[in-house]
Amino acid sequence: MERGLPHGRPDPGAVTRLAPDNAARFILDNTALMAPPHVPEIVLHLADEAHELWLKTEDELAEIGLPPPFWAFAWAGGQGLARHILDNPALVRGKRVLDFASGSGLVAIAAAKAGAAGVVAADIDPFCATAIALNLGANGTEAQFLGTDCIGTDDGWDVVLAGDVFYDKGMADRLMPWFHALKARGADILVGDPGRSYLPRAGLASLGVYEVPVTRALEDAEVKRTTVWRLS
Repeated sequence: MERGLPHGRPDPGAVTRLAPDNAARFILDNTALMAPPHVPEIVLHLADEAHELWLKTEDELAEIGLPPPFWAFAWAGGQGLARHILDNPALVRGKRVLDFASGSGLVAIAAAKAGAAGVVAADIDPFCATAIALNLGANGTEAQFLGTDCIGTDDGWDVVLAGDVFYDKGMADRLMPWFHALKARGADILVGDPGRSYLPRAGLASLGVYEVPVTRALEDAEVKRTTVWRLS
């Protein structure tokens, strides 16, 4: 499946409604601090089979007030992009970086570790603010969080990083004009993608290919061939 979530048995227990201001306890109780397999230098609060969050369906998550927790999983596109940034730190060193659709903050953390002058982690899921803050702290790194829809905006970023964002046609149709506008004024646009259906190949140059281990509960294979692309 693409950008889906695990499905499992219903939880008959009492329903507790969540909100961004009480998210920290929920995240800590439903994740473990672990290193994504392709980026062992970084640790994240992630869900795995040992946690109740892994078993909940999207309907159950909605019942407790939680949007699909993309922040709880290290997606292949983000892992590949983070790996590329850590292996090629000159791409971001001394530069202002936007990590678009940041999720767990994995790519933002990689940029900070690689020496970016400043990093903005952007995601419209309000729970990401807490998840990213926890993950930044676990790695001794800093970034600003931007919780508004930044598509179409331009804050002068030198580099825009986007991991695993082409899972939906509507999103792809919105992203590409924005990316092209940022590129036209001089920004470097780097995308990590594991072969999502709506990745527009025209105008993209491959910078590297990575074989990223994933779980079949989230993806359609145990290893996703992930390419880091530059908008040319």
